[in-house]
Amino acid sequence: MLPKQEPGSLSGQQPRPLPEQQSGAPKPARPARSKRVRPYALTGGRTRSRYHLLVETLVSVPRYDPVLSEALMPESKALYERARAQLSIAELSALLAIPLGVVRVLISDLATQGAVLIHPTAHAFREDRNVLERILRGLRELPV
Repeated sequence: MLPKQEPGSLSGQQPRPLPEQQSGAPKPARPARSKRVRPYALTGGRTRSRYHLLVETLVSVPRYDPVLSEALMPESKALYERARAQLSIAELSALLAIPLGVVRVLISDLATQGAVLIHPTAHAFREDRNVLERILRGLRELPV
């Protein structure tokens, strides 16, 4: 029959201390964790927005609601606050240092809630002959 051993010991010997414990030197500090949040965490893993948002698409807040602002995630809140002045998707991304794809998804969420207004771009009218003719007529009337 084998002699009874203490848990974690080999052949009944006491465990040896690690080298850093022997020297009495302080333990090295853990590297600091990044304060950045991964983009997929901000969007819930979504990469596509519900709306076709180009970099030049303008966004504004038609009716500011402070209660809604306080209920939003920090990134959505920052976008909502900045969009009080009409800005493009690219400007919002640059001003807040949030990746463009994340801005598109979060602005799309805010638009779905009715919190922001997405202004139409030329892309929205590319197949509307009436609008294109009005633009052409206006361009012809400009003084040279």
